Amino acid sequence: MYEYACGDCAHEFEELVSLSGSTLVVCPSCSSTSVDKQLSKFQRVRVGAGGVPSMAAAPSMGGGGCCGGGCGCGS
Repeated sequence: MYEYACGDCAHEFEELVSLSGSTLVVCPSCSSTSVDKQLSKFQRVRVGAGGVPSMAAAPSMGGGGCCGGGCGCGS
């Protein structure tokens, strides 16, 4: 699942795309193929070997709100 923004109408949308990347992505609002992949809020960029950026899944933030850890409430 990737997030895209249309270069023609600025519509933002998500699209399920195969890993091969050969899928043509079309804006569902205006049918334009001028779309740009956006950095997902669920991913982060990390620098790999040789300083080359790569995408990685964001680390788990845990659950349970404040008392899920780290707030010092003693629970």
